[in-house]
Amino acid sequence: MVKFLRIDAMASTDSLEPVAEEKLLSGSPMQATINQFTNAKGNFFVGTWGSDTGKWRVSYNEDEFCTILEGEAILTEAGGEPQRLHVGDHFTVASGFEGTWETIGHVKKLYVIYEE
Repeated sequence: MVKFLRIDAMASTDSLEPVAEEKLLSGSPMQATINQFTNAKGNFFVGTWGSDTGKWRVSYNEDEFCTILEGEAILTEAGGEPQRLHVGDHFTVASGFEGTWETIGHVKKLYVIYEE
């Protein structure tokens, strides 16, 4: 097992997938996930994720720490105020969060996910 790994925040891929149709609220965003680390237990993940313009429903079953690397997004908790996220912003989303994610143009984030 790898004991040390540098995460390439600028990694890219040509593998794009659409946001699930049942979650989609607007646009037709394509997204790319580049998972660069998974621990031996399979419950801790680190990588990058990106998407183009769109808005969709999100429901978190995991705890996530993120840093916005490119672009701008709006994360809104159900019944809460929209949180505008810009390059350099660091934030957490706790398991149980429900709301919407909106990408303005292209966005890319570094993520660290922990699942129970």
